[in-house]
Amino acid sequence: MASSATIQRVNDTHRWWQRGVVYQVYPRSFQDRDGDGVGDLPGILDRLDYLEWLGVDAIWLSPIFPSPMADFGYDISDYTDVHPLFGSLADLDRLIASLHARGMKLMLDFVPNHTSDQHPWFLDSRSSRQSPKRDWYIWRDARADGSPPNGYVAAFGGSAWEWDARTRQFYFHTFLKEQPELEWANPAVRAAMSDVLRFWFRRGIDGFRIDVITLLGKHSAIQVAPDSVVIDPAVADDPVRASQARTAQVWGDEPGTHEVVAAIRAVADEFDDRVLVGEVYLPVERLVVYYGSAGEGIHLPFNFQLLELPWEPQPILEAIDRYEALLPPNAWPNWVLGNHDRSRVASRLGEAQARIAAVLLLTLRGTPTVYYGDELGMPDVPISRDQERDPFGLMEPGQSRDPERTPMRWDASPTAGFTAAEPWLPIGPRVAELNVEEERSDPHSVLHLYRQLLALRRQERALSVGDYRSLGAESSVMAYERTSGAERFLIVLNLGHEPARVPLAARGLSGRIEVSTRVDREGSAFDDDFVLGPDEGIVVRPAIRAGRTA
Repeated sequence: MASSATIQRVNDTHRWWQRGVVYQVYPRSFQDRDGDGVGDLPGILDRLDYLEWLGVDAIWLSPIFPSPMADFGYDISDYTDVHPLFGSLADLDRLIASLHARGMKLMLDFVPNHTSDQHPWFLDSRSSRQSPKRDWYIWRDARADGSPPNGYVAAFGGSAWEWDARTRQFYFHTFLKEQPELEWANPAVRAAMSDVLRFWFRRGIDGFRIDVITLLGKHSAIQVAPDSVVIDPAVADDPVRASQARTAQVWGDEPGTHEVVAAIRAVADEFDDRVLVGEVYLPVERLVVYYGSAGEGIHLPFNFQLLELPWEPQPILEAIDRYEALLPPNAWPNWVLGNHDRSRVASRLGEAQARIAAVLLLTLRGTPTVYYGDELGMPDVPISRDQERDPFGLMEPGQSRDPERTPMRWDASPTAGFTAAEPWLPIGPRVAELNVEEERSDPHSVLHLYRQLLALRRQERALSVGDYRSLGAESSVMAYERTSGAERFLIVLNLGHEPARVPLAARGLSGRIEVSTRVDREGSAFDDDFVLGPDEGIVVRPAIRAGRTA
């Protein structure tokens, strides 16, 4: 295992995005106010009391911009407005103001790699080879036999090149043909997208999650390319990882990418206390490069290891220690347990271990991101073929991402308090027990656990910004410490389904259990004789360490 030496915390004053917890809202599925069965901005505004009560610090909204919805908003036709489906700019302004009045932040999704094929920029670009915006996108001649310029494969299958009959060239798209790629090597593209960022920062947005940021520096890769791509068999059965692997093998994460990232960061730095979070599906050795070395990278390259690691103590602790050791000076870690592209944690790990995962996510060093509904223990919802809406699922049968995007459950009514109409996706089973209204009053609920952990994290510097030290793993149990000065917390997690003792390195400690996945244990004493129950995780405030007062 990697060294268990204490990881030092950042020396300067911690920013809101270091201290806080981010909550991802998938707007289509959070709350519908206007009765069309699809969530909207006024609906989100109606639920801010809940989010404040829960204890999150920032909301990240998946795309809300005008779009033909070929990929549910990741095909943008106007970067500086709001899709009428979700409301208006005035609605967004009200949401920003209300969040700020509560001391909370708002982050939007920035999709810089591609636009919609209905965006005015692309309509201009494809109008003529002489268009001033022709080189804003990636156009290439056919090969001598009329075939695409090379063998690039789109992430959703098929060629990454689409023929345009009018101008008799191919344009490049990593995803759907309705999502043509912008050419970030063009200074005019950089200037236009910088103005997009400024538009939103001036409006009060506190940060951006940047979609597929590793794919922006592709200019050199599209000059020469293989005609076929071989996918690692280890990821071939996972549609998301396979598409990412397929894309990464032909291009992506090139040196030129970091020049683009630096330009985006420079715009953010024109404004006070803004944050950039990047979607980075890369091995951790390459992920950490996106922090940059002198403030020219993004603040938080998303760390998705908890979505991919075997759910076993030793691999998890080793991954944590390796990630911490590789972080550049003053870089801040972050952790993700779920998102709109991956099966929900309750379905991946089971309901009992989803509670353990919550304790892990909210007690590790770094900024956690919580996916809406995970705090209720919401599972994936089975979606029949005739109910599927996800373009990926419609193209690849059985691979829909709809199951993890279903509506939030607010109460036990037939539509779960989400809408007065037919919801855009099914609510799913077990609504009577898995909903906010029911779980708020149940001290044994997953929601109660999340709220406890969020409150403790906010109250205790050791848990929000303190140091991390691994205490190792034995059998099914892992343990680690979080410390800040004299403050100390011990976290012990049983990833197994049988009783187990704490690891040897965590013995010699005694204290009080502040939080347990078993409510009856809270307030109990912890000492060398303590045995964790099946699927139990605890947060302990130690009184004694190594025979002396902490």
